[in-house]
Amino acid sequence: MQIANCRWQIGLRIGTPLLLALLAASVVGAETIDRVLAVVGGQLITLTDVTAATDLGLQTTEGAADPVRGVLSKLIDRELALAEVDRYAPPEPTAAMVDREVERVRQRFPSSAAFDAALARSGIDEKHLRETLRQDLRMRAYLDQRFTAAADRREAVIDDWLAGLRRRAEIVDLYLSAP
Repeated sequence: MQIANCRWQIGLRIGTPLLLALLAASVVGAETIDRVLAVVGGQLITLTDVTAATDLGLQTTEGAADPVRGVLSKLIDRELALAEVDRYAPPEPTAAMVDREVERVRQRFPSSAAFDAALARSGIDEKHLRETLRQDLRMRAYLDQRFTAAADRREAVIDDWLAGLRRRAEIVDLYLSAP
């Protein structure tokens, strides 16, 4: 028993510094792949999501002083709204409707190569884009069903609804604006 204990202590004395050296070396050479900016009801919103929404024109910054904060706030609201949409299951958009939305996004770019480059830069593929656009169509259908207020009041009513969702939701906002 003492021999086994002695070997374990020797292994610990030799192995610990080696392990620490390996960990330190890996941290020095570490590369940030993505950053989690917020967690909304258990769903992560990453810097890649913000970049994709911006580069593909899915969300606008509308002259925000901090464009990342502006788009992140919209993606947080989108996540809250999608959770409600999932609860009430509006009609599923047709494939043709999703195709039209993909085509609208494509039209924002001067060429197919520019569109493909934006997808690559954003870290998503066309399948992911199609799913995002499908969800957006479902959300639009839900909002059209639920909020039939006059056009001049509709935006204010939806903003109030989203504010209520924000108050009730679990939101962890990890984004710190640049100084």
